[in-house]
Amino acid sequence: MKKLYGALFTLSIIWGTSFLFIKLLVNELGPWGVVFWRCLFGTITLLILFFFKKQDISRLRIITLPWIPLIFVALFNNVLPFGLIAMSEIGISSSLASVINATTPIWTIVIGSIFFMVPVRGKQWIGVFVGFVGILLLLNLDFKSLMNENFVGAGTMLAATFCYGLGAQLARKYLTQLPTIIVSTTTLFMSMLISFPFMLVTNHTKGYSGFSFETFLSLIGLGVFGSGFAYLFYYFMVKEGSAEFASLVTYIVPITAMIWGFLLLDEHISANMVIGLLFVFAGVYLSSAKANKKRTICTSIVQE
Repeated sequence: MKKLYGALFTLSIIWGTSFLFIKLLVNELGPWGVVFWRCLFGTITLLILFFFKKQDISRLRIITLPWIPLIFVALFNNVLPFGLIAMSEIGISSSLASVINATTPIWTIVIGSIFFMVPVRGKQWIGVFVGFVGILLLLNLDFKSLMNENFVGAGTMLAATFCYGLGAQLARKYLTQLPTIIVSTTTLFMSMLISFPFMLVTNHTKGYSGFSFETFLSLIGLGVFGSGFAYLFYYFMVKEGSAEFASLVTYIVPITAMIWGFLLLDEHISANMVIGLLFVFAGVYLSSAKANKKRTICTSIVQE
């Protein structure tokens, strides 16, 4: 249990700082530059670790891999949410982005019920409702503002959580038979390839012509740790603990992200953010309840 809780809090710190690194990188690299370099650094990290997993290599057959599901999981679990999160942090703080990200398990429940025929109990629908109340509180209930500048920031962040929910359900349905390091490595590699032309088209030349030492260090934090080692911590908790235990990181990441944003970026933590976060936590807790003793709803795979 000490190792599990150690992994839990380490992962919450890593993913909490991911929102900070994105905030620091997006103005220099652009959203798609952030995605490409994040996936590149993460892929390199996992490839190095991959070759130490001889048992997984022996099980790998390139031709027989389910490439179509892998491509869709890469698109919805990496490329689109990574890009949307980077876009959102142009308009909102890293703290608010991390708080909205905590709604991912709620979207996972809704998508699973509507598109994947996953059974959902009444208590879980109550949790979904409570979670959406939390979202409205996070937006200050200011719909006029929402339709203006907040729509870009908060709206794209909500779209990212929707993508995470869809990606999680796709992975649960089609990729559970594969070793996790293979899924992580192949999806990050394909995400790198997909995001590269987007980076070129958006003309963020710094994304591929060189960057400062500070940018390099931020990419180490975001790519190597946030997209490389973070996967290993997460799947360690799933394997040695449970999916429910691993999903607890969803509760802690916004707290660590708000602390980092307050300390390093002088971001303001408003009362409505704290109250909204409490509603989101309550919604996540209710919506993640067991469907029955033998089967549970998959909550999320949370990769900022």
